[in-house]
Amino acid sequence: MPSLYLIRHGIAEDRENYEDDTLRPLTDEGRKKTKQVAKRLYDLGLRFDLLQTSPLVRAQQTAEIFTNVFSSPVQQSSELAPEGSFEAWLQWVTEWISQHPQPARASLGIIGHEPDLTTWAETLLWGESKGALVLKKAGIIGLVLPESQPWTANGILFLSIPPKLLI
Repeated sequence: MPSLYLIRHGIAEDRENYEDDTLRPLTDEGRKKTKQVAKRLYDLGLRFDLLQTSPLVRAQQTAEIFTNVFSSPVQQSSELAPEGSFEAWLQWVTEWISQHPQPARASLGIIGHEPDLTTWAETLLWGESKGALVLKKAGIIGLVLPESQPWTANGILFLSIPPKLLI
């Protein structure tokens, strides 16, 4: 069954210091912790066939750190920007998995923002957002998707780790 890992970007600079929120970078501490998290996840055996990231600077920087650790290809998606389209993104995921050489073993890392990532995870799990999941900065949620559609309300949560448990 395909695996989906939802990863929140690392600690970023304060919003009030940037007129354009899309340009906020990671802090030095955010870079350091994100690198520690990525290395620990690698050591635990996680692998990604593809990392897909939001176009915002802090998410791209997080993706760069993960790419350096995992040597995974990275792709940018405007759907992963805040308030992106879940339906459009889910259609892309469906197509990507169907084109994967081993669809049942596909492993996709998604780097984005809150509250979208937990809303999307909950929709894949329960068919709606319940506000039950928490995803800290540089944290990760792992879902297994069923081999066939529909995916919403049919996912299985197998991983939810805050960064403090990985560092």
